[in-house]
Amino acid sequence: MHAFSFPHRVAELAARVEEWGFAGLLVADSQNLNADIWVELALAGAATRRIELGPGVTNPLTRLPAVTASAAATLQAETGGRAVLGLGRGDSALTQLGMRPAGTAALERALVEIQGYLRGEDVSAGGVTSRLRWLAEYDLPKVPVSVAATGPRVIAAGARHAERLDFTVGAETGRLRWAIDTARAAAPGDLSLGAFLNVAVHPDRAVARDLVRGSTATFARFATEGAPSDGLSEVTRRGVERLTSGYERGRHGEGDAPQARRLEDEFIDRFAVVGPAEEVSERLLKLAALGLERVIVVPGSVDADQALVDESNARFASEVLPTLG
Repeated sequence: MHAFSFPHRVAELAARVEEWGFAGLLVADSQNLNADIWVELALAGAATRRIELGPGVTNPLTRLPAVTASAAATLQAETGGRAVLGLGRGDSALTQLGMRPAGTAALERALVEIQGYLRGEDVSAGGVTSRLRWLAEYDLPKVPVSVAATGPRVIAAGARHAERLDFTVGAETGRLRWAIDTARAAAPGDLSLGAFLNVAVHPDRAVARDLVRGSTATFARFATEGAPSDGLSEVTRRGVERLTSGYERGRHGEGDAPQARRLEDEFIDRFAVVGPAEEVSERLLKLAALGLERVIVVPGSVDADQALVDESNARFASEVLPTLG
């Protein structure tokens, strides 16, 4: 599951996520919009015993590769091997500072450095060779790295260098099939594939749509970033084009933001997975059949009614998870 990082909430949510039966919890790294992820992930680790924990996702610019690798390795040590490191080009963490997302070359360079640090190797960066010296004192499995990817170049970079690849292209079957084919072409060997999906379970579809309206606007803005429109329906393509015009970055992820209110019902029904439990299960099973091993459930917007989000999560856990095997 994916969540936002706020004090006094993450540890409690992590305990519930574990109780509900989810495999893990990832928290968004956006320092101006929510609290520091590594502090909250440490607290979540202390509050749980089973689930994986990590950023969903961090970037190579606001945190240098050595800093990120050390934080992830520390979480790995303190949780008994339950850390996972999500990495991407960056979005709101950078735009809130007037910066642009990392280019693909910079992301790939950082990915190689991070992987080297996490393996305990010497890494050359900035004219200096260094390693995480403290890591050798602990017998730890390497932290798996997962790249969040939309466009073909980032998909290829992640496929070449990461253990996992999690697509941020929405829930349309054609689009996910294109992303999977792109990854397989870049790295035909073992690669674990997943997807970030906006998901809300509620018998009233209108309620479900509103729960994920803001987060859907956020992820839909990524949908064609640096990528061709392969696999996108005409409805989704037009919706993304409207969405990117006049996007208010200061209201990133809010369901009441103008860009979120502009989303049409049909767009949300295609790009996200919303509605009664049986329909959500059916769609997710079809997506899994494409070759996805996991779904990172993005369950609600920043300003969504938390009680309704919890209700949706509980329905997902009790009525959807058992059908997914």
